[in-house]
Amino acid sequence: MIIVTGGAGFIGSNIVYGLNKAGYDDILIVDDLSDGHKARNMNALNFIDYVDKDFFINNLELFNEKNIDAIFHEGACADTMEWNGKYMLENNYEYSKKLLRFAIKKGISFIYASSASVYGNGEKGFSEKLENENPLNVYAFSKYLFDQYVRKLKRVSSVSSQIVGLRYFNVYGQQENHKGRMASTAYHFFHQLKEEGKAKLFEGSENFIRDFIYVDDVVDVNLFFFMHKEKNGIFNCGTGKAESFIEIAKTLIELEGKGALETIPFPEKLKGKYQKFTQADLENLRKIGYKKEFLSVKEGVKKYYKYLSENEGYLIR
Repeated sequence: MIIVTGGAGFIGSNIVYGLNKAGYDDILIVDDLSDGHKARNMNALNFIDYVDKDFFINNLELFNEKNIDAIFHEGACADTMEWNGKYMLENNYEYSKKLLRFAIKKGISFIYASSASVYGNGEKGFSEKLENENPLNVYAFSKYLFDQYVRKLKRVSSVSSQIVGLRYFNVYGQQENHKGRMASTAYHFFHQLKEEGKAKLFEGSENFIRDFIYVDDVVDVNLFFFMHKEKNGIFNCGTGKAESFIEIAKTLIELEGKGALETIPFPEKLKGKYQKFTQADLENLRKIGYKKEFLSVKEGVKKYYKYLSENEGYLIR
């Protein structure tokens, strides 16, 4: 059996779909459907059962006798504008620690979602080094804290089971409808163009470039580690190439055959907390043996546009 926490969410549901395509359907989805909109993300998936995230973590002993091959831990509060630190750390840090200890005890592969937000403004670079890490919000701090927990655990103990952390950069693609304001720029631009004929960019967007990675590439990296259980560590998961928000908007306008760009004021609440530049250093990922090339923004947005136009942005069975 494979467990995917956050399996009804954006990246988690795509991982389940990727596992299905690879021939796996003995999958337990763990999530929180307080927001029932996420339920639609599971329509195209094959899995054996669904369990609420709180029930799951509070009753891990029920799974002691299960033959569990791997845990993909994607579940988290990913709202970078959430400032309730108590909630964030309980949800993202304490939950992750408890689940990791369970995985180690049973010798289960543990592949989890970290975040490029741990690098803060990136002034020291984007390689997986402690000296480069400077989280600017409590979401980023929760990811940073768990990464430190994993590092210390690997350093001071003799853990033999696989533990992999993937620092996702700016992920976009199908199944993110429920994310609201936290959905990708590509998602928002698409709907702005449909509804108003304009894609709205912050002032200064010509200077904002980030590493945008299509969700299918993220799934492929996850499955690479699932297939190579001897590989461990914390790795960047991006394309290694920074591209402009403007490129996303122009690609969508080209696909739509119409539309324009509109500049809007930069939000006060984001000043000092906004990553203006990100670019994954892929040296360690390449060294570990991952050779596949990543889609460019133009290539990824074209694939995503098909989902948005033909199935409202959802996967198709």
